[in-house]
Amino acid sequence: MKTTIEISDPVLSEARRLAAREGVPLRALVELGLRRVIADKRPATGFRLRRASYKGDGLKAGLQAASWERLREMAYEGHGG
Repeated sequence: MKTTIEISDPVLSEARRLAAREGVPLRALVELGLRRVIADKRPATGFRLRRASYKGDGLKAGLQAASWERLREMAYEGHGG
């Protein structure tokens, strides 16, 4: 689709130089810029992890220095894991 936009002379000059350096048409550079702005302004969607914290006193005494492997073993004891 064709459209007309007004761009200040300094910005257009810099954009033309950048497009030439990158070896892309000015149109492609403008489209890329617009796509980035649109993506930045788009509302965040997708997966959001729910807050699953609970009040407590942390790990039991003696487990603060336990390795992740040991904690995992204890969590799966008796559960076939």
